[in-house]
Order: sequence, then C-alpha cells, then structure tokens
Amino acid sequence: MHLYLNYAREYWTRPDENPPVGLILCAAKGAAEARYALDSLPNKIIAAEYQMLLPDERLLVARLERWTQKSPQGA
Repeated sequence: MHLYLNYAREYWTRPDENPPVGLILCAAKGAAEARYALDSLPNKIIAAEYQMLLPDERLLVARLERWTQKSPQGA
C-alpha cells in the first residue's frame, strides 16, 4: 500500500490537501468491517482497485457483506 500512497502523495495530492489514505476491507467472525489504514503500513498489500474518491463506509460494509455471502468459502 505504501507504493500507491507514496505515488498519490507525490503526483496527485495538491498542497492544500491532506495526505492520501489507504482502505483495507476485511470480513471476520461473520461481521463485515471497513477500516481505514494510514500510510504507516508495510508495503505488503496489492491493490485490486484504485479510486480517487473514498466511498461511504456504509456502502463499503454492504458490498463486503454481499461479497462474503457470494464467496464459496464465506467470511
């Protein structure tokens, strides 16, 4: 995630903007959670998608629950 955050900070962030944030979605123990991750994470995560605008947290939780239900392995 560092790679993407550093790139976004250097090339896309304007001087008047806050630093970019990464978003990690996870599902555990039957409950979907959306967690924001700042740029202090080790660079061990590969982005499946990239968006310039951050979606609403409720939308993220709903989509994660839907993906988990469709998954043959579940959460």
